[in-house]
Amino acid sequence: MKPTRLWDKGYDVDPTVHRFTVGDDYVLDLEMVEADCLGSVAHAMTLQRAGVLTKRDVQRLRKELAAIAADGRAGRFKITVEQEDVHTAIENRLTDRLGELGKKIHTARSRNDQVIVNTRLWARQRFVELGTTILQLADTIRRFADRHKNVPMVGRTHMQRAMPSSVGLWAGAWLESLLDDFELVETAYRLNDQCPLGSAAGYGVPLPIDRAYTAKLLGFGRVQNNVLYANNSRGKIESILLAACVQIAMDLSRISQDLIVFSMPEFGYFTLPDELTSGSSIMPQKKNPCGLELIRAKARSIIACHDEVVGIHASLPSGYNRDFQQTKGAVIRGVHLTIACARVMDVTFSKLRVNEDKLRAGFVGEVFATDRALELVAQGVSFRDAYRRVAAELDQLEAISPDRAIKDRQGQGMAGNLRLDLSRQRIVADRRIVKQWHDLADKVRRLLL
Repeated sequence: MKPTRLWDKGYDVDPTVHRFTVGDDYVLDLEMVEADCLGSVAHAMTLQRAGVLTKRDVQRLRKELAAIAADGRAGRFKITVEQEDVHTAIENRLTDRLGELGKKIHTARSRNDQVIVNTRLWARQRFVELGTTILQLADTIRRFADRHKNVPMVGRTHMQRAMPSSVGLWAGAWLESLLDDFELVETAYRLNDQCPLGSAAGYGVPLPIDRAYTAKLLGFGRVQNNVLYANNSRGKIESILLAACVQIAMDLSRISQDLIVFSMPEFGYFTLPDELTSGSSIMPQKKNPCGLELIRAKARSIIACHDEVVGIHASLPSGYNRDFQQTKGAVIRGVHLTIACARVMDVTFSKLRVNEDKLRAGFVGEVFATDRALELVAQGVSFRDAYRRVAAELDQLEAISPDRAIKDRQGQGMAGNLRLDLSRQRIVADRRIVKQWHDLADKVRRLLL
């Protein structure tokens, strides 16, 4: 059967223009097969409620859509350039298998609201993956911080030696930052959790479409009320998801930079095991931190994905514009890259070796300059005078026990009182949230059973 485009009106588009306008949608949309089938089942059930389809029609459509989704998961479902996208490919198959019934599925909807609901259903599953991965990494870092909480480590500002610190404090800082990143992911999930179906091309349809019923079937928390905003929000919601990914990526990039520097032989604070490094084609001795370097690079790629989506929709007029097509690839790439980077970092922290002797060797006298000034303050000297006295006698400062310096820092969140239990509580609570996301996604997938 010759592919029939959803907008076919009896003429052929110039081949150069056709290939240009299709872009890579026919490849990217292979990720959207199950989402499109889910949206189509819910839409068919809504059409039944509106009197457009019969119960028998819905049963037949549902069975075939379930088969298409299964083919998609198995890699058997194909989308051709001629078909343009997943919507056309699925409708063509429905028409091929079910005849006239297949031609009815698009009643009261547009590719506009199809694309949006597909992206949101796809994103729902990615939220589960992203949340699970980030919280797994956070817990790995928490355990690392707890294991090394009393190992001294020179704290640095401007990359220069500053004050006594610990490996636990260093790792715990990244732990808490990642947990804040998860809150951004959770916010993006809530904004994604609204159903656009029934908005059609942005202006609704003169049929009794029960949009709340559709939203309930697909597990959305609410209907995206204004039908024009449903279209206008394409790109916006995705950019918010990518903004959360950007914050994660920046944290992972900065952690990578720390680990690259601190694992250099000149520091030797940490050692990357051989299985986390790669070699040189010419220098036999090389063990390169390529995974960490690529996390740094991919963080910039994730930022670029976000900026691409924001840049595309920033100056568009209201209503649908074909420009939106260009956001899909950036969203898919950005989210997948973020998950991949977090997984590599999780493996890194699970295998990272800490060299306590090297860390202790960094504690020269000047590291305790501020501690000495505060000792003078405790003796009644003003801080400014104590500061100047210590500054004038830096060459006379002796290193004291870094263990004592850590123990003396008992304020909440300091090296001697990390309160890692607070992060553990956050991880437990956040995992419950991700489980709810997972359970909801699984429940909605039953539409295809």
